[in-house]
Amino acid sequence: MSGKFETRLNELGITLPNSPAPAANYVPFVQVGDLVYVSGQIAMDADGMILGKLGDGFSVDDAYKAARVCGINLIAQLSAACGGDLDCLVRVVKLNGFVNATQDFTDHPKVVNGTSDLMVEVFGDQGRHARAAVGSSSLPFGVAVEVEGIFQIA
Repeated sequence: MSGKFETRLNELGITLPNSPAPAANYVPFVQVGDLVYVSGQIAMDADGMILGKLGDGFSVDDAYKAARVCGINLIAQLSAACGGDLDCLVRVVKLNGFVNATQDFTDHPKVVNGTSDLMVEVFGDQGRHARAAVGSSSLPFGVAVEVEGIFQIA
């Protein structure tokens, strides 16, 4: 039987991908005590990487959707860290979002809301978290967004 968070993902029409493998010399997550630190997840779905630079032809709406994809990838890594049982989540502690943007772009929070909104949609009050939304002059492979997370588990 599915747990409450897997049921919620199904209600939202979200199927978690296999947890993406690292692209370099690091691990996808590290658990220290009851905290799981998930490495940055780029905007990549079944169609490939979502490339773009905010302030240079890539819209906030498209970047919001890309950040939502990052959130789905974060949840996939969290699921792997929890042995497939997302119900071990106590709370989403903190997200750090990085937005590929031009120097004059300033709506980073609107972009990273794509991940934040997803966490609350899936996990309810347990998904409310601290956060940073930061602009970057470039991101790996030219992706539009990358998000890392810290999660407390039982």
